[in-house]
Amino acid sequence: MLDVRRLRILQHLAAYGTVAATAEALHLTPPAVSQHLAALQKEAGMPVVEKRGRTLRLTAAGELLVAHAEIILAELAAAESGLAALQSGRHGIVRITAFASAARTLIPPLWQRLADTDAAPALSLRLSVQEPDEALDELRKRSTDLALVHSYTVLPRSFPAACEQAVLMEEPVLLALHPHQADALGLAAGQPADLSRTAHLPWLTPGPETSCYEMIQRACGAAGFVPDIRVRSSDFSVLAALVAAGAGAALIPRMALPGTAASLSLHPLVHPVSRTIFTVSRAGTGKHPDLRRVLELLHDPATAPGTIDSAPRD
Repeated sequence: MLDVRRLRILQHLAAYGTVAATAEALHLTPPAVSQHLAALQKEAGMPVVEKRGRTLRLTAAGELLVAHAEIILAELAAAESGLAALQSGRHGIVRITAFASAARTLIPPLWQRLADTDAAPALSLRLSVQEPDEALDELRKRSTDLALVHSYTVLPRSFPAACEQAVLMEEPVLLALHPHQADALGLAAGQPADLSRTAHLPWLTPGPETSCYEMIQRACGAAGFVPDIRVRSSDFSVLAALVAAGAGAALIPRMALPGTAASLSLHPLVHPVSRTIFTVSRAGTGKHPDLRRVLELLHDPATAPGTIDSAPRD
């Protein structure tokens, strides 16, 4: 019979990549991890890992077991969540990993709602700010409980196996211009812009390590040009300030606009690009009362900033 503890170790090895990292994540020694893997291979009756140079890689049997382990561990998590739900008055810690504009816009009202509505002992939040790919990796490694991630209409996102995701909100990506640039293009405030008409402008973008950078490349490519990038900064407040100074054009998701955006000329696109924000958790864990409470508040219209038609500009 297969040992669930050893399946968990194999699943962690698949996520972390090395015995040393797996041992550290599980608070075991590397020799203990190796012993459990050897025992699992005996239980399976065939190798589940193989050496490739100095690293271990899953065999076909190992990959099969990891796929089943994800399902088994999700069911165990659901069982643990059900037991926790029976323990009235129990509050714990929920770890959230979110991209920067979600952390700035969505988490403060969540924190406030918890403080206003939850009796002691209060549910405690832990927040880490990461780009979506890193956030999903944290979720896969069980280093976080909830990931807030996004995708774009021109840049869909795949989600890890054995995860549950739900759409939290949608928002438009807006073209940000200096008012004089907008006037030169004949654009009134809020008027939809044809992106192809901005091909001659300097462009300000996030860094190439971000999915927003790739979104801009694809949107401009679809409009028939490669943007002439003069500034790269993953801080949208920097980009907005430079647009306001006349440095060039930028594409900015509405939720990422800073409070000083009133000095910008903002325009939806003739061929719209939107950003969808998701909540993602490991399968089964969403039934845990603490995480369920956080998810309910995030999806509550009183906490979330709304949909593509009503999201705030700051």
